[in-house]
Amino acid sequence: MTTYDDRASLADLTSTAQQVRESIESVIEGKPEVVRLALTVLLAEGHLLIEDVPGVGKTMLAKALAKSIDCSVQRIQFTPDLLPSDITGVSIYDQQRREFEFKPGAIFAQIVIGDEINRASPKTQSALLESMEERQVTIDGTTYTLPSPFMVVATQNPVEMEGTYPLPEAQRDRFMARVSVGYPSPEAELRMLDVHGGLSPLDDLTAVAHAHDIGKLIEAVREVYVAPPVRRYVVDLVSATRSHPDLRLGASPRATLHLLRAVKASAALAGRDYVLPDDVQALAGPVLAHRLLPTAQAQLSRRTAEQVVADILQRTPVPAAPSRGEIPPGAGIRGF
Repeated sequence: MTTYDDRASLADLTSTAQQVRESIESVIEGKPEVVRLALTVLLAEGHLLIEDVPGVGKTMLAKALAKSIDCSVQRIQFTPDLLPSDITGVSIYDQQRREFEFKPGAIFAQIVIGDEINRASPKTQSALLESMEERQVTIDGTTYTLPSPFMVVATQNPVEMEGTYPLPEAQRDRFMARVSVGYPSPEAELRMLDVHGGLSPLDDLTAVAHAHDIGKLIEAVREVYVAPPVRRYVVDLVSATRSHPDLRLGASPRATLHLLRAVKASAALAGRDYVLPDDVQALAGPVLAHRLLPTAQAQLSRRTAEQVVADILQRTPVPAAPSRGEIPPGAGIRGF
């Protein structure tokens, strides 16, 4: 397991990310782009929503990510009878000491796996709002800080499936990105039968990085340089969603911040200490689409939010990629 000094370099980041990626891919066959997005969200201090039909490895991906990092992990199985206090915790009266004692809920972990989040009621889903945005929980007027790093990896089934509740807009907006795992290719499924046909692949998975080191890598990602034209490109893309005729709800300013943080992490994972417009284009769909609400007419025309984002990408002028000489001295991750 790799350890680092107080400051992480770009070489540290890419080396650790590669180890974590290989660890997860030993469990999730044939989905490198999904694994990369999960790592991007982790290093960008975001939360990940995994949406797909049952049985394609949504929970397996979340567990593999958690086990690949030496950190505290809690799993919450969302059901219709789950209460908000089951997530956040509750104050219980101790008769011997004659005072209330706080019992932390499952949210008090560094990686929280929310399985089938849309099977719980909206009231229970809303218990995650404060923790996901402010990384704290307030119970009976007392605020408790959550551990760092902190990431919620939630899975959900498509809303058309029986027994599901659509996530409220405020809840979806707190997830940095949404990804669909999808069915594996026949070749990947054959490898899965050969390798995982007996024991669970998670049984042999061991941590390849410390939570402390992940925190240092997150700090390194913050130093990735974003040129002013690329920042403007991010704002233009998000602003275009608010006036698009096929949308009745565009992306929020929080989406702008999430997209910026995500592209910085993506650039670092690619071995660069500066962001290119290509990074923005690659992540615009996963970061923006799940926040958008199509109009009734667009829904009747079977026009999806992903198609709207693709249309916006085609119409929005792309800035020139910054050259190495245009990057101010000292900008970016140390060691590049």
